[in-house]
Amino acid sequence: MTGNVSSRHDWRKVPIEGYVDLIGPLLSRREEGRKIYGLHTGQQHQNALGSVHGGVITGLLDQVIAMEAWKAADRQPTVTVQMDTRFVSVAKSGDLIEAHATIRHGSGSMMFVDADLVSGDRLVATATAVMKIVRKAD
Repeated sequence: MTGNVSSRHDWRKVPIEGYVDLIGPLLSRREEGRKIYGLHTGQQHQNALGSVHGGVITGLLDQVIAMEAWKAADRQPTVTVQMDTRFVSVAKSGDLIEAHATIRHGSGSMMFVDADLVSGDRLVATATAVMKIVRKAD
């Protein structure tokens, strides 16, 4: 990898298809026992003002939340019921944006998840989501 991806981090490409693959590749690494996800942004991610488009940010947050909910639900599929996003600052084209999610609570069929997205030391966005666990038919 080139650009702003730091060589001190052991980033790996997440093999994923669909929407996130169109904006990716999605990267991941472990830090202090938790999974961090990353996206190296470019011109294709920017809006007319030159900052990373809010749709890219919300798409990344939604994917990270879903992946962490899926793991916490014993790899049962999860779908987003609601996601609230707060944009705190901007990310610029060329930035490596990083996201992580935390499961706050889980019940029989629902999970409540928080996520942060940063660029370097700067908080870019936060999100909270309600995820529905879709049980597989036996």
